[in-house]
Formats: sequence, structure tokens, C-alpha cells
Amino acid sequence: MSTTPGANSRFRPPRTCFSCGVNKAAWTWPRVEYCYDCMPGGPFPAPPCEKCGSSAYFSQGLCDRCHPGGPDHLGACRGCLAWGVYRQRSWLCSSCIWWRTHYPRGVCAYCHRESRIADQGACRLCVEQARMLQEPGRALDLAGANKHGQQLFFANMAFQRRRTPRAALTPDARPKGWKTPGGWNRPGPAPTTLIVSEWVQPTLIDVDPDPELVLQRTLIENSELTRYCAGIVREHAERFGWSKRQRNDVVRSLRLLQTLRDSPTAKIRASDALQLPRWGGSIVSTIDVLDAAGLLVEDRPRPIESYFTSKTTGLPAVMREQLDVWFQIMRHGSTTPPRRYPRHDQTIRTQLLGIAPILHTWAGAGITSLAQINTRMVNDALPDDLTQRHWADRGLRSVFLILKARKLVFADPMRQLPIVNTRATIPLPLDPAAVRTALNHPDPATALGIALVAFHALTNAQTRAIQLTDIIDGRLTLPDGRVIPLAGPVRVRLSAWLDQRTARWPRTINPHLFVTQHTAGRMNAPGHTFPWKKAGLNPQSLRTDRILAEIHATGGDVRRLCDLFGIGIESASRYAATLGHPTFREELPDPRPRLD
Repeated sequence: MSTTPGANSRFRPPRTCFSCGVNKAAWTWPRVEYCYDCMPGGPFPAPPCEKCGSSAYFSQGLCDRCHPGGPDHLGACRGCLAWGVYRQRSWLCSSCIWWRTHYPRGVCAYCHRESRIADQGACRLCVEQARMLQEPGRALDLAGANKHGQQLFFANMAFQRRRTPRAALTPDARPKGWKTPGGWNRPGPAPTTLIVSEWVQPTLIDVDPDPELVLQRTLIENSELTRYCAGIVREHAERFGWSKRQRNDVVRSLRLLQTLRDSPTAKIRASDALQLPRWGGSIVSTIDVLDAAGLLVEDRPRPIESYFTSKTTGLPAVMREQLDVWFQIMRHGSTTPPRRYPRHDQTIRTQLLGIAPILHTWAGAGITSLAQINTRMVNDALPDDLTQRHWADRGLRSVFLILKARKLVFADPMRQLPIVNTRATIPLPLDPAAVRTALNHPDPATALGIALVAFHALTNAQTRAIQLTDIIDGRLTLPDGRVIPLAGPVRVRLSAWLDQRTARWPRTINPHLFVTQHTAGRMNAPGHTFPWKKAGLNPQSLRTDRILAEIHATGGDVRRLCDLFGIGIESASRYAATLGHPTFREELPDPRPRLD
């Protein structure tokens, strides 16, 4: 067998140096596993490139630009034959990468090459050739433009073919064959109405679709759904300032949903849209478009519902039904006697967390219904830790109170037990150096968020909910009616953040002061961890530190604390109780942190 490698294998990307693991091996044939710096007896100076004489030696006697496996070696695009692409991008230009995710493979009707074929039956090279020869106001002449050959071009270079901006053209003034901003050509006008059916044939057997077939069908999808939503996608993109990539992701997601939905005329369930990331789609923006089009069926479970299901899985059926009654009344309240207001999801979550271990212990002991529980069993099941015992007591009292009112248990076993009160905690201050470092954070959003809490002790929810119209003439108006004059350092950081916000998202219409890359194209507030995650500080701890500093600076003025920070008498008394406590040092930092 011959040991001489072929011409192609000689110029493939070589292996890295056996010694340093950074540089490429000096030669593929003859095989040398070391670079010139690590060769035994070396280092040796690398020879110049055999083709261009460059000193940037790569491998096989060539530099990184002349070697076909080098990172800077240029080649022709496999899709449109444009010159100037690299191996790292699979020898494709940016436009052909987009074509690969939007159009199927086929044979071009004009140049007869096998490539990605658009709706006109032409490859990208033929389409670009027709566009270069297109006369103003006339449709593309694909056959005539490609009759006598094609003019190649350089990769990733924009062609300026239109003098009139795309947004300036009205739908009536757009020429035939106009390509919509969604990224697809559709014959004929978009339908003004879409007939949808509320009835859907249930599936007999659930079978996961073949990913390859789904992607191929998505590329050739041509339905009334995508054409009907094209105008809505365009309106959302212009209104919220979507990027071209985000707009194309929404179009591709609509094609996926049209392919995956149970019936061609059925509305689309929001739970089906949650599967879009599996196929490379976008969830939130697609759901917004479907909701605006009136084609969305909202069936997504709320996080508290999923949490309840996870905590009650494995319990007996009767106990599960009793807990479901409690859960529904806690969530939605009750308008029939005994009436009850709905509770916050966090309250339900905390009480579930306290009672779930006890319920599973009772279920493991053979108890199938909460009607079998007595006072002795509750007293034995309560945990020894005071904090856990407090929340378990609160949760069980809530459960048995509702079940007794609905006559689902015979007696309330919690009535004879004393209420468990948790141990009172002492609020503690933060390290002033950590607060000062966070105030001078290089990220303007983080620095502004920390400053709002450090100087004015706002809560996390209040900070994230601030809107641009809430700040007028250096004064911040809170939802409770309080008007706060912003401190000087806060104004400096506010100006820096507004400059960055305008420069980064100039077209966003999100009314909130703080926006992120995820919320700039929408109307909602940022998540709970923004902008505190980068600072490494908990906003509640920072707010506690500022309230402590204020109560010690005023000598225990509880009334002033309530007016200044919007807290109740009970909370203010908790902070006032720290005066003279041995845990604190003699003097706390000044309530208005100085910037050194």
C-alpha cells in the first residue's frame, strides 16, 4: 500500500504541535509533529512562504493565507461562488448562510446547479445576476439576465439597488414580487381574513416528528397563516425596533408552527410555541404576533401551577383533590361565603414549601385523606427547626381552615395548637467598601440601580418598575404618591444610563427606565436579577443598610422613617430596636454614602 498522501490531504488543516499544543505542525508531508519553535535541537527560524514569501509561517511551507487549511485562506462561496469566504464559516458567505436556513435544496431552473432554491426556482447567483441587471420599476427577468452568463462578485458586500427606502414604500406602491420584511416572497396579496376552526381532531397516537422532515417542510412552507401574519410581523418590527435577525426568527417560527400544528385551520396553542427553541425558533416575539393576529390559545401553565404539581405528585388521590380545592381558593379567592381574597403566588409557594414534607410523610404512613389528621399527628409532624416549624404551621392552618369551611374535613386539628412565631431577626449593615465599589460600577445600568437604592432605599420592584415619565425635573414620583428629589450622584448616573440607552436602543418604545436586550423590543420590565447581578449585591440588603443608617442618624425617629421609606410602624420599630444593640458598632456609616 502506498504511503504517499493525496494532494488534498496534504493541505488539510494540520494538527497542532505535539509539544506546545498552540502552533501548527511544521509539515504534513513529510510528517513533522513539531513546530519550528519546539523542534528537538531548536528553536529554528521558520522559512518564508513558498508562494508569497511571507514570514507568517503556518504549515507545509506556506503561510496562514496561502495554505488551504489556514485561518486566513480565502476561497469561493459554495452557494453563490462569491470570492472572499473562510473555512471557519463552511465556505459560505453571510447571505448563503441565511439562504441555507430559509430555502430547500434543489436544482436551479436557470443555471442548473444544485444549490438552495428560492421561490422563483432560482439559486442566489441567478437572483443576484437578475438584480444587477434589473431596470427600475420592472420585475426581475431571471431568464434574460442569466442567458449569456453571470458576473461573479465579492462576498459579504451590500448591493445598493433601491433608491427609495423600504419603509417609505406603501403596500399599494410596492412592485410585483416585492420581498416582505419577514423574509419570504408570496404570490398574490395577503389574505385580509383567516378562517380558523375551534374544533381539532384529537390525535390517536403521539409521535415525535422527524426533525429533518420538519426543517425541510418549513423551508417550502407557503400557507395563508404566514401570509396573513406578514403585515403584523412588519408592524411589530417597525414599532418595537426589531433587528433583521429577530424578524427572520419570527417568520421562521411561524412556518414551524404551521408545520407542527394539529390542523391547518386550527388556532395555535401557546404550549406548542414553547417547543420552538428545539427547532431554533423564537418564543416570546412569535407569541406576541399570534396574539395580535387573534390566533393564540393561551394554555401555558403558570409557574405556581407547575410548582404545585411538583410538590403534590405522589400523594393519594383524595388528599390531592383536597389540596387542589385549597390551591384554587388561594389563587383565585372565593366569592361565596366564607369569602376570601386571593393570595400572592409567593405566599402560596412558601406555604407549599412548608407543608409538602409533612404531607408526603403522612402519605407514606398510609393516610389517604386529610380528614384523618388529628391534633396529635400535627404536633408530632411539625419540624424542630423554629423557622421551618413556623412556615409549616402557617401552611397547615391555611389548608385546614379552608377545608373546614368547605366541609371537606370534620374538624380543624390546628385550633387546639398554639401559633408558632418565628424568631425575630436583627437587620445588619453592609460593608461600606462594597457599596462604594458597586456605586462606581462601569456598567451605567448597574451603577444607577445601586445609586437609587443606596441614596433613596427603593425596593427591587420599585426600581425595576420606574418609567421614563416618572422622572421630571430631577424628581421621582413613586406609585404610592411619594415624590423624591433625586440626589446629585443619582442624577449623574441617570444621565450616563440614558445616554447609553438611547445609543444602544434608539427605536425602543419600552416605557421603563431600565431595559435589556430581551425587553427592548417589548413593553415589560426587566427580570428580578437586573441590574443587581453584575454588582454582586442584594437590593434588599442594601435597602436594609440604608434604613439602618437613617434610623441611627436620626436617633430613632420612627415617624420620619415611615414617611421617608414608605414602611409601616411594625417594620420601622424593628429597625429602631437596633439602637443600643450590642451587635452594632458605636457609629454606623453616614446615610448618604460619599464617593471617594
